[in-house]
Amino acid sequence: MSKAEKYGAELYAALRDRRTLAPLIARDPSLTVDDAYAISLDFLARRRKDGEKVVGKKIGVTSKAVQDMLGVHQPDFGFLTDWMRVGEEISVDGKALIAPRAEAEIAFVLKDSLNGPGVTAADVVAATDYIAPCFEIVDSRIQDWKISIVDTVADNASCGVFVLGEARADPRELDLPALHVTVTKNGAPLSEGLGSAVQGDPAQAVAWLANTLGAYGVTLDAGDVILSGSLVPLEDAVKGDVFEMTLHGVGTCTARFI
Repeated sequence: MSKAEKYGAELYAALRDRRTLAPLIARDPSLTVDDAYAISLDFLARRRKDGEKVVGKKIGVTSKAVQDMLGVHQPDFGFLTDWMRVGEEISVDGKALIAPRAEAEIAFVLKDSLNGPGVTAADVVAATDYIAPCFEIVDSRIQDWKISIVDTVADNASCGVFVLGEARADPRELDLPALHVTVTKNGAPLSEGLGSAVQGDPAQAVAWLANTLGAYGVTLDAGDVILSGSLVPLEDAVKGDVFEMTLHGVGTCTARFI
């Protein structure tokens, strides 16, 4: 059994059994980001055998605030499936979430494919049908969130589920780095941030993702939902919590944990 198969099987079992694993890098310090990507593909293949369909990709750990929180100082990347897309009510038990954290993001929905390398922020904007406010609910199958870049990439970029707001906006009509988000938790102000928090421009973050995945032969496809990274620090979530975000000039998104 290869390392990809071994750890992919472990992560899949952890997801289905709602439990955590000891950090992979602690168990095998020789693991590289390329190894982690191979593990994530094996993990994904097992989910696809259950009938899950890929509906997009995600970039994470893009902002300094999130990097400092997690101790991971380069972006990660993963896949979104239809099982991971939820409405504003999120069943913690139904989605087997372990230690969820909410983060406010800008989602790009593509009308054209992007195939790196060489993709620019301008290419991303041209290929985008619309942007929408989004909550990504990150979760980790690694014990106590003690993750390295290898651990989070292997674990599908620590993704749990995501909520796409109903608002739609044309990115060609907006100053993406200047977009302002405010977040409340249970009605109280929680955090705020700007589009520039993710690599200076969320379109640039998506370009990075296209170019990084392109090196592995993976494209960003027409119709894909692309999560561009959190504009604010992650916040722990438990049953009963209600998060609301306003992406000013675009619209709102709500995440209720039940």
